[in-house]
Amino acid sequence: MESMIKHECGIALLRLLKPLSWYYQKYGTWMYGINKLYLLMEKQHNRGQEAAGIACVKIDALPGNEYIFRERATGSGAIRDVFAMLHKQFKGVSKSNLADPEYALNNLPFAGNLYMGHLRYSTTGRSGMSYVHPFLRRSNFKNKSLLLEGNFNLTNVDELFHGLVNQGQHPRKYADTYIMLETMGHALDCKVEELYHLYKEAAANGQALNELIEKNMNLTEVLREASRNWDGGYAICGCTG
Repeated sequence: MESMIKHECGIALLRLLKPLSWYYQKYGTWMYGINKLYLLMEKQHNRGQEAAGIACVKIDALPGNEYIFRERATGSGAIRDVFAMLHKQFKGVSKSNLADPEYALNNLPFAGNLYMGHLRYSTTGRSGMSYVHPFLRRSNFKNKSLLLEGNFNLTNVDELFHGLVNQGQHPRKYADTYIMLETMGHALDCKVEELYHLYKEAAANGQALNELIEKNMNLTEVLREASRNWDGGYAICGCTG
C-alpha cells in the first residue's frame, strides 16, 4: 500500500566536508554549520509549526567526550527556542575561546561535522516532547548510536511493532518514528556485532577495531535490511556516531 507524502514535516541535513578552521578563515566563524542549519529550517517554517529539533555529531571526538548533541522544543516559536538553547550552552565561554575553531571542536557542544534539523507537523494526533524528532538511540559503540528524523506515514505499524516483539525486543513506545528507529537500530546492531567478532578474531582492539568497523560498514545494506518491511510513504535522514 502506498501513502502520499503531503506538505508536512520539514527535514534538513548538512555535512561539513572541511575542518572548522576552514570555515573560520572563509566566513569569519566556525559556526557556519549552525547558521546554515538555522536558515535551512527557517525557510521551511511553514512545514511544521508544532515543534522543532536539531542534532549534531562530532566525528572525531576522543573517548570520554560526548559526540552527539541534541536539542528539541515545542510550540510555534520552536525554531527560535531550540537555537536559543544551543547558544545558551556557550554562556560563560570567553570571547577568544568561543571564536577559536580548535577550542570549539575539542570543548564545545554543537561544534561538529554533521547537522540535522526537523520541523514537526503531526499527522497522528500525538504530541509532546517524546514525539519530537530527531529521535536518538545511544550506545557506547559509536557505530551503534543512531539519529533519525523524517516525514512519513507508515501504513503497517502493527506489523512492524509485532516484528520487534517477535525478535525478543520490548518496544517502549507505539509510534511509527520510534518503531523505525528501533528497526533500523536492530539491523545496525547486528551488522556491528558481525564486524566486531570478525575483526576481534583478527586481534584488533581499541580504536583500531572501531576504525575497521567504520571502514567496512555497509550502511546501504543495513538500510535495505531495516526497510524491507516498511510500507507507506517516507522521506527520512539519519546518521550514526
